[in-house]
Order: sequence, then structure tokens, then C-alpha cells
Amino acid sequence: MDTITSNSPEATLALGEQWAATARPGWVIGLEGDLGAGKTHLVKGIARGLGITEPITSPTFTLMCEYEGRLKLEHLDFYRLENDDQILTSGLEPYFQPEGIAVIEWFNRWTGPRPADFRHVTLEQTGEHERLIRYEDIGA
Repeated sequence: MDTITSNSPEATLALGEQWAATARPGWVIGLEGDLGAGKTHLVKGIARGLGITEPITSPTFTLMCEYEGRLKLEHLDFYRLENDDQILTSGLEPYFQPEGIAVIEWFNRWTGPRPADFRHVTLEQTGEHERLIRYEDIGA
């Protein structure tokens, strides 16, 4: 597991851009962290790195948003879902094998099998602007 300290929202955006530079089709990034930990900010950086210029907002109520860039970005949010059954009933499981990449906020709501090409990310707020970002690649 790798750990990065982000000292500003701009640093979190830059990390997302770095990850986007090496993103490949089929990649799933699962984000965990409290409200305000920076999950959506990291997604904004990934989107920017993929050349997406549309505003990125958390799809808490829509559950999923798609954006076209160098790779398609499928941005999901499991916050309102409580368990695997609700995720399956909502029809979101196919996004575990995306055409482009999928970034899923509140991934910890899913306890089923991990996607094949998966980055597990935990964001922890440790100061007003400081975040500890821990991540581990699992699979291909």
C-alpha cells in the first residue's frame, strides 16, 4: 500500500491527473473516506487528466454520471446504497467492468468480489487542507 500526503486541494487534483495519465480501459478506482475527505476532488483531477472539461459533481442522487475524454469516465456514488443487494438492484454492477474507467465513491458499501483491475483508495482528512491518501492496486 502506498501513502501520499496532499497538502492542498490543488495537490489532490494533480494526483488525479497523474493517475489519469496511466489509466487504461477496464480500470476501476474504489474510493473510501468520510464526507469532505476529498473523494470528488480526486475524481475532478482524474477527469481533468482525461481531458474532460465538463463540471464534475458527485452523483449522490443520480448514482452515476458518464463523461467523454481520452477514455470514458464513469463516476458512481454508492453513498445512498446500503449493501450489495441495493447496488445490484440499481443495475450498477456492470460498471465494475467499464469500457473506459470507473471511479466509485463510497466503494466500501460493496462487499462482493473486487473488479479485476482495481485500485482501492482511502482518503483521510488530517487537517484543514491536508489529506492522507492511501492506495493499493489489486489485480491486473
